[in-house]
Amino acid sequence: MRGNVYRADCPSRQVLDRIGDRWSVLVVGTLGEGTLRHGAIAARIGGITPKMLTQTLRGLERDGLVSRTVHAEVPPRVEYALTDLGRSLLGLARALDDWAETHIEQVDAARRAYDARTPS
Repeated sequence: MRGNVYRADCPSRQVLDRIGDRWSVLVVGTLGEGTLRHGAIAARIGGITPKMLTQTLRGLERDGLVSRTVHAEVPPRVEYALTDLGRSLLGLARALDDWAETHIEQVDAARRAYDARTPS
């Protein structure tokens, strides 16, 4: 059964919220490089707090996009990786990254023009 994100009661909107979240896009893009630990993910994503990274990883894991593997060591080693479903999202996440980086000057110009003509 296929969802319809334009219907208010469709659960696919929750998925759209997850994959449209800035942190989710960045985490998926980062895990596209391979299996990583929490600290390595945080080091690659400037500005994300440990709490937000944990919340994002949990949400992505819950939705089946990320797997979490705990290795029985002292101290425990936890690694995160994209699942097959998560890898299917990787192209879109990278395309969003690329679009934002390519068009930031145009977006900034549009914002400045809008702010100049719109009273505060």
